[in-house]
Amino acid sequence: MIALASLLAGDSLAGNAAGSGQSAAIRQPHFQPRAKRMIWLFMHGGPSQVDLFDPKPELIKYAGKPLPESFGSVMTRRKVADNPLLGPVRRFRPRGQSGLPISDFLPHLSTVADDLCVIRSLHGDSVNHPQSVYQMNTGSILMGHPSFGSWLAYGLGSENADMPAFVVLPDPGGGLKGGPSAWGNGYLPATYQGTTMRPGKTPILNLAPPRGISDVRQRETLDFVQRLNQNHLVGREDDDDLAARIDAYELAFRMQSAAPEAVDFSQESAATLSMYGIDDKTTRDFGERCLLARRMIERGVRMVQVYSGDTNGWDAHQDVDKNHSEYCAKTDKPVTALLNDLKRSGLLDETLVVWCGEFGRMPMSEQGKGRDHNPWGYCGWIAGAGISGGRAYGSTDEVGLRAAEDRVHVNEFHATLLHLMGLDHRDLTYFHNGLDERLTGPSEVDIVEGLLT
Repeated sequence: MIALASLLAGDSLAGNAAGSGQSAAIRQPHFQPRAKRMIWLFMHGGPSQVDLFDPKPELIKYAGKPLPESFGSVMTRRKVADNPLLGPVRRFRPRGQSGLPISDFLPHLSTVADDLCVIRSLHGDSVNHPQSVYQMNTGSILMGHPSFGSWLAYGLGSENADMPAFVVLPDPGGGLKGGPSAWGNGYLPATYQGTTMRPGKTPILNLAPPRGISDVRQRETLDFVQRLNQNHLVGREDDDDLAARIDAYELAFRMQSAAPEAVDFSQESAATLSMYGIDDKTTRDFGERCLLARRMIERGVRMVQVYSGDTNGWDAHQDVDKNHSEYCAKTDKPVTALLNDLKRSGLLDETLVVWCGEFGRMPMSEQGKGRDHNPWGYCGWIAGAGISGGRAYGSTDEVGLRAAEDRVHVNEFHATLLHLMGLDHRDLTYFHNGLDERLTGPSEVDIVEGLLT
């Protein structure tokens, strides 16, 4: 009878979740998904497309000269539009059997070029960091909208009742432009915000009970508190913060046993730790978080977002070669290890991996060796989930300034990612302030069919 009651309660939560938003129970997608889970590698600061994934022979040809007038006027933050063009600072080479060009900045990722679909025609709507971070994460340049991960948790829930649906692994250096709103729930119920975790013995601060408190006593105390909270909730069903806190207490109790095991790397072989670069001080930090991302999705977490880049991160205003040498050295090996590890275990077939920043960099120089922000044409890549790799989709103009062919706006990018997860962006809505809000905004947006083939 106890088991039956638990099952019936779980069914009730799953049935009510879409309407009330007060549970992260698993829910059915709109159609058969290509991916069941997702890992988003976010390169905060704006990696340079023309130095990593988008070779431009014309940029080499015109390096040191002004941007030709035929490209039109360019509005930049730091008035660098009249500065001379800066050629790619590292050589591009064809990689893998496909011959996909990748620069020498990424020697490890180059070995898995045939798994990557590089999108060369991404574009957004703001030249500033906070607004662009918001847009790439929430679909809007304005603060207060739900993040992609929150929408995914709202639409699909978690596959593991003992773990959150959406986990975030921030850069320990902190300083994300725009702050934690990048993984916030916005106007969705608070239970769908990203849960921040970190490797080590304390993945979530204040999660462990005080010494001397047994599991039985902890459970009894929590049950008493929950009964009081549920009684208080009667007549206050619209109190989102209260309902979310009730859910959080229950999830935290279950995580007390589940989370420590999930972050325990002692179960991993020395070869695996070395593959992720955890035995090297340069790659250890990002390598630990990439390995933790794999362990999270193995345990039913729906989406994990891993951030690279502290206050400035990939923001290469002064010296793109110095900046990207540092950040590529930190991330290249761990990212490649993650892809190989997922492929080896078979998880890559049902896992969507995304790599991008909030925007790219200008082809013009800044301070001689740097580059300013460029939201008008930049690169990201996707892998896994049956995506055809070893190819580039779309293109920028001859110098990498603006998206030119098969342009992919951020909202179209989001619609396509949701589609791969089995969700129709037009039907994934939440009623707020008299509107059926959605991740992709009010405008009509299509998925990018060319990315799905």
